[in-house]
Amino acid sequence: MKRIWIVVCLMLGLKASGQGLASNADREIVFTAVNVVPMDGERLLRNQTVVVKEGRIAEIGSQGKVRYAGNALVIDGKGRYLVPGWAEMHAHVPTSDRPGPMEEVLFLYLANGITTIRGMLGSPRHLELRSRVRSGEVLGPHFYTTGPSFSGQSVKSAERGIEMVKQQKAAGYDYLKLHPGLSREIFDAIASTARQEGIPFAGHVSFGVGVWRAIEAGYSSIDHLDGFVEAITPGIDTLAERETGLFGAWIAERADLTRLPALMKALKDKKIWVVPTQALGERWLSPEPAGRFAADPHLKYMDPQVVRSWINTKNNYNNHPDFSPRKAEALVKLRRKLVYECQKNGVGLLLGCDAPQVFNVPGFSTQLEMGYLVEAGLTPYEALSTGTVNVARYLGKKDSGVIKKGNVSDLVLLAGNPLEDIGQTRNIEGVMIGTRWLPADYIRAELRKIEKK
Repeated sequence: MKRIWIVVCLMLGLKASGQGLASNADREIVFTAVNVVPMDGERLLRNQTVVVKEGRIAEIGSQGKVRYAGNALVIDGKGRYLVPGWAEMHAHVPTSDRPGPMEEVLFLYLANGITTIRGMLGSPRHLELRSRVRSGEVLGPHFYTTGPSFSGQSVKSAERGIEMVKQQKAAGYDYLKLHPGLSREIFDAIASTARQEGIPFAGHVSFGVGVWRAIEAGYSSIDHLDGFVEAITPGIDTLAERETGLFGAWIAERADLTRLPALMKALKDKKIWVVPTQALGERWLSPEPAGRFAADPHLKYMDPQVVRSWINTKNNYNNHPDFSPRKAEALVKLRRKLVYECQKNGVGLLLGCDAPQVFNVPGFSTQLEMGYLVEAGLTPYEALSTGTVNVARYLGKKDSGVIKKGNVSDLVLLAGNPLEDIGQTRNIEGVMIGTRWLPADYIRAELRKIEKK
């Protein structure tokens, strides 16, 4: 399990993005003749006019029946589809002494229609970055951040865990990030203090804690489906952690599906949110060789050294003595089943893919994640919901996640209908973040700059 922690630390070799567009706060931005996917239900509003003013949706109605200012920036939406911006709830942003690498990752997310991110490996620099994003100084998605990780490496005693919780709460982090290696005693101290301090905790489930205790303790979200495979595998109490493999990779074929209903009921009853990061499972943990993913054209936005480390990590997984294509296929299949069962049983799913991470490029892999959710059995509308209305519920933001009058203007303009084909989320014509409109030409130009660097 330590391998995730190591790879995350290797992946911070990114480059600087260009300047953001000037704010259009001084005039209205209007989408005309556009088809709206409001996400308040599985429906489509055809031929609409949407007026954006000062970062809010000021008006929405049938084409020709909505008035707007003469000096408005008018965007022709004919034949296009307007959707709420998506959230990436297991993002990573590099920690750097230079702002460039951090701002570049923010732009990669934004270029892909990601208008909110939750950074899952934080630092004091991220608190500064969050402030600069909120003030408009830096162009980027709405930014929530955890603090530095709680892991078997960083927390050696319950006393230290308690101290770290209080320090991170006082510093102003939004969440605590839990990594593997925590003992039951240390975890209990962290969880108890977090409740007292009023700061949610999320992330991995340590093997020594187990998912049943994690659910009881009230994780804000369990990410990666971590601990799920172990929870439904008979005889797990007789196995050492090293025998189970990464996310249960070596034991997935032994899982007992008759134990799934109890797991789903516990998750739902305790209102535990789940961030599947299925793109990680479908790529890193699949039976496919590294070369299958090394050809991904979006790797050009990553530092070559990081890409090489990803290839090595994938090769190490495939070359492990306990690996077999049969076991890997069983794991991927079981993960799809777990995602589907969460959706079917009313367990809240949040969109997140864990990027940058093994063959997951920021933003682009979130697009892949939505596709993988559909492959797992979700409808396109349900997959879109994991990054829009579900996130709005999770964050308690009643003015986001749905396109309606008064809500924030975090929007994505698509060339095709994502309710019919989830792959249309990749065909972005432009992104609206607050008062700023990023047309496709601008996005492509900025991406070319990143590629050249």
